[in-house]
Amino acid sequence: MNIELLTEAEIATLRENIINANRIVICCHKSPDGDALGSSLAWAEYLRTQGKEPEIIVPDAYPDFLQWLPGSERIIRYDKHAADKADALFKEAELIFCLDFNGTDRVDEMRDALEQSPASKIMIDHHLDPRMDTVLTVSFPHISSTSELVFRIIWQMGGFEEMSRKCAACIYCGMMTDTGGFTFNSNQPEVFFIVSQLLTKGIDKDKIYRNVFHNFSPWAIRLRGYLMSQKLNVFNDLHASYFTISRRDMRDFHFIKGDAEGLVNEPLKIKGMRLSISLREDDRRDNLIWLSLRSVDDFPCNKMAAEFFNGGGHLNASGGRLQCSLAEAERVVRRALAQYEDLLTK
Repeated sequence: MNIELLTEAEIATLRENIINANRIVICCHKSPDGDALGSSLAWAEYLRTQGKEPEIIVPDAYPDFLQWLPGSERIIRYDKHAADKADALFKEAELIFCLDFNGTDRVDEMRDALEQSPASKIMIDHHLDPRMDTVLTVSFPHISSTSELVFRIIWQMGGFEEMSRKCAACIYCGMMTDTGGFTFNSNQPEVFFIVSQLLTKGIDKDKIYRNVFHNFSPWAIRLRGYLMSQKLNVFNDLHASYFTISRRDMRDFHFIKGDAEGLVNEPLKIKGMRLSISLREDDRRDNLIWLSLRSVDDFPCNKMAAEFFNGGGHLNASGGRLQCSLAEAERVVRRALAQYEDLLTK
């Protein structure tokens, strides 16, 4: 099976930039998820086989259930170490790999440091509309995950034989999380060919699944039950639903980052449901609401996110943000559902 994506010229550009750079930084988007971290850690592992010592810098905290990922202890958080380490690394970098984001607006507080760095930049991403000045943009929105892209690139560059089990585990985690455990955006046979190759590296895919999806605290489980029983709004006529997570909810249930991971998918288990939306108050900044959208079949939640929620993403998995109260955000969601009634009920 041919899983190569890049032209010979693109591979040559990639090789040349890696060979010529001694100070390399890898970065990903704010609130890193399994794909952002998995692809970054895997790419760092590959670069080490090429004699490089890359630094991984992420904008802020990532969920507790990803702390097990091999190499995560070496990750530098920009929100904690901007002044004493991260800013200097960006200034001194000769090459920066931008993984799993399509524009510098996705890195928030790290944006200035990234944009002002004199380093050459290479993007590896699977989101729509790449919008960065780079020496090479590897952008394939139809691919399941950035981690899948990283595997394909390593494969095409002849690095599979040297791939370690740690690298393979990071790639599998990224592919698994960005497809909801291979339940969406994963119908391409190449996805499972890659999984079969990763298994030859000795990864335990069942343990990786448990590490990610079966790693919640008792409070997180209680929160989930409360949200589904008390905060879920179901519109059977529209085949859609939404729920809210307020600061009070987070305080009452001792919320930590990652406690709501994947919860937006839960209402899609309702018979006939086509769209699920979660709304969460930011725990620090007033009038900032984070939205996650998930859909099934051909409902374009990315278009809804772009039109109503200042966001975007993929056909069946998107996100956005609103600068308003939670109550006003609910009204925006209801307007969006009414606007998209024809597509939701077709």
